[in-house]
Amino acid sequence: MQVGDRVRIKESVIFYHHPLHRNTAYDGKGLEGEVTAVLSDWQGRPISANFPVIVQFQVEGAKRPFKAHLRENELEVLG
Repeated sequence: MQVGDRVRIKESVIFYHHPLHRNTAYDGKGLEGEVTAVLSDWQGRPISANFPVIVQFQVEGAKRPFKAHLRENELEVLG
């Protein structure tokens, strides 16, 4: 998985920070977005992040894109 890949959430993932459903449980299964970063190091030191993939989702009606940190096994790359 690399920066710029289009991905889809393949498992049920609950978000509480979705811009249109703030502070309520929102299931993100099926959302499609773009990988903006894969966290593997910080200031030159290797790290082991629990949720290393940052994905940006365009949400219609929101002021800015919705970003989420996810695991690689929760995502599928779209071709």
